[in-house]
Amino acid sequence: MSPRASSATAHELSRIGLLSSLPGETLARLARQMVREDVPAGAAVVQEGEDGDRFYVVLSGVLATSQKSLGPRGLLRPGDTFGEVALAMGVPRTASVRALTPAVVASCDRATFDEFVRPLFAD
Repeated sequence: MSPRASSATAHELSRIGLLSSLPGETLARLARQMVREDVPAGAAVVQEGEDGDRFYVVLSGVLATSQKSLGPRGLLRPGDTFGEVALAMGVPRTASVRALTPAVVASCDRATFDEFVRPLFAD
């Protein structure tokens, strides 16, 4: 994956179902903390069993999730999120995520997740 110089935009994040309820200024603050990354087709974003240190949103492309014990689990498309289980529960990654097509994701670190995203799971 290759990080871009720019962060995600509040407009992009407003299209993410989980984040769409955040007020505009909060979305803008979150967007400034998120790193945009290009993911080539076939590249892994996260691997099952790794320590989880980032939360991701899918901005474009299609990604596949899988688990060693269960095989393919599903597809992630624009608007979907992943990586929250490892951050919220303090466990290793519970699945692997790989790009099926060229994709763009935006991600944030644990501190940003805890400030902006974790409270959304409490509702």
